[in-house]
Amino acid sequence: MTTRSTGLCAGRVVAVTGAGRGLGRAHALAFAAEGAKVVVNDLGVGLTGDGGGNGSGGGVGGQGGAGPAREVVDEIVAAGGEAVAHRGDIATTDGASSLVATALEAFGRLDTLVNNAGFLRDRMLVNLDEDDWDAVLRVHLKGHFLPLKHAAAHWRSEARAGRTPVARVINTSSGAGLLGSVGQGNYAAAKAGILGLTLVAAEELRRYGVQVNALAPAARTRMTEQTFAETMAAPGPGAFDAMAPENVSPLVVWLGSAASDGVTGRVFEAEAGRITVMEGWRPGPTADRGARWSPAAAGTAVRRLLAAAEPARPVYGAR
Repeated sequence: MTTRSTGLCAGRVVAVTGAGRGLGRAHALAFAAEGAKVVVNDLGVGLTGDGGGNGSGGGVGGQGGAGPAREVVDEIVAAGGEAVAHRGDIATTDGASSLVATALEAFGRLDTLVNNAGFLRDRMLVNLDEDDWDAVLRVHLKGHFLPLKHAAAHWRSEARAGRTPVARVINTSSGAGLLGSVGQGNYAAAKAGILGLTLVAAEELRRYGVQVNALAPAARTRMTEQTFAETMAAPGPGAFDAMAPENVSPLVVWLGSAASDGVTGRVFEAEAGRITVMEGWRPGPTADRGARWSPAAAGTAVRRLLAAAEPARPVYGAR
């Protein structure tokens, strides 16, 4: 299903990390279709982060070479849009800073950052190697922090120079970060950390004209096709493909546009034709003794409070 472009992002410059495939590619194409100029970042690694380029740079000179980033740029240009490729590692200071530099050198500005890059190394906790923990936390959590930091520094400078931007950041979390996911302790921890980072960034950066939101998408990508092989199969011809990554992108484009004014510090789930505002941790039943509890009395109070509380939603993969 396609929709007519409204030019919602005309004149805006958008950087999307991990944009060579899956959700990132869908986001990059959707922004370009709405008139944005796009910096397409992708290191070209495999599903577990192996292979691909090892460059930390980018800049306009980082456009060269084959790979998924270049392929998406070619798609955008062929459709009449403007885009450049960036093959830097956004989980490094040089790679993240050069992502911002690429936007400024190629298009003279940066308006929206979509943090999307990531990969999986799934294991049960007792089998999870330290290297697999570090690698997944690095690409997802550090790979959100560093581009956000460098983009925010640019926008702060603009605001202090009297050019307050209309800047947007969309971070990519997951249902695993909201609820947990069996066999994905590293990934769930990273995605939960992204939610905390989003809330802090939204508050710290609002004074500089920056809005920061997070998304927990569900779609058919390289990262999900094995886990959800049966439920995420593509439909027959003419049917609505509920798990197509393109279903998620319209919300991302709107959040990345000036039209989303006033929406910041929020978390959304997006899947098929559904958008949900996630309400997060909120105080539930409370007991206040007015003095220190004994362990036994605390336990009695907790049992009573849990009986009055909403049941916890199950972890993905729980039996």
